[in-house]
Amino acid sequence: MNIQIKYHSKEIEKLRYIDGKSDWIDIRCAEEVRMKAGEYRLIDLGISMKIPEGYEAHLVPRSSTFKNFGILQANSYGVIDSSYCGENDVWRMPVYAVRDTEIHVNDRIAQFRIMENQPPIVFEEVDHMEGADRGGFGSTGTK
Repeated sequence: MNIQIKYHSKEIEKLRYIDGKSDWIDIRCAEEVRMKAGEYRLIDLGISMKIPEGYEAHLVPRSSTFKNFGILQANSYGVIDSSYCGENDVWRMPVYAVRDTEIHVNDRIAQFRIMENQPPIVFEEVDHMEGADRGGFGSTGTK
């Protein structure tokens, strides 16, 4: 699959796979960031992409992002669809800081993968569900 990409910063490293470790691709911060605990910010990731029709990108924090920087992705999970592909459609990560933090250009804070869109779904309304009743949400206990 070929994907057009524009780098909006000459400072950030080009996207690449981490050899043999994952099919997710790390994304780096494209700006110097200083945040106080309790602040929200859209962090510039410095790239735009033309994702093929029928696909979308799923953007999440790296597993070490919270430990290293004390930030949470504010929407938990980002979905970038194929229509977000204009000159000014720069990828950003909405974050909330739980402690004072600094993030530097080229720090790896996010990762993404390209996924095929969900197929069309037709919902069929029923009066009764046929499956076994498991007891409702949160009913399986803690051990």
